[in-house]
Parts: sequence; C-alpha cells; structure tokens
Amino acid sequence: MQIRAEFTVYPFREGEDPPPGYVQAAIGALTAAGLDVEVGLLGQVVTGESAEVLEALRAAEQAALDAGATRVAVNVELA
Repeated sequence: MQIRAEFTVYPFREGEDPPPGYVQAAIGALTAAGLDVEVGLLGQVVTGESAEVLEALRAAEQAALDAGATRVAVNVELA
C-alpha cells in the first residue's frame, strides 16, 4: 500500500535557509533509506510503500530529536 507522509520538525522557523541541523538530520535519515524527500516551506513530504516509509520516519524522528528538535509532527494518508 502506498502512503504519503508529511512531517514538520520543531522548533519551526519559517523561511530559515538552510533549515536547522535537526531538519537536515531528519531529511538525511529519509534519503539514507532511499526515499525522495520533497522539501517545502512548512514541512517535508515522502511517498512510498507503507512499511518502508513508516520505518524511515521512525529513523527520521529519532535523528531529528537527537540533533536538538523538540517535536516532530507527522501526518500520514493513503497516496
């Protein structure tokens, strides 16, 4: 089953370029899992097989928190 997951890593600072290290850590964990990450103004999006995406999201959340994030919000829907 294909899913689409959008996530935002906090603290969020609109327009910060490049994104803080904890955002980069989350993106790096997802790309290391072989997923393409769409980076947007308010969050990031990944799409793929549910098992693959959910496993990669767990790694991304942990990477972000380890790098100093205080919160990760995730929204998952069928693709």
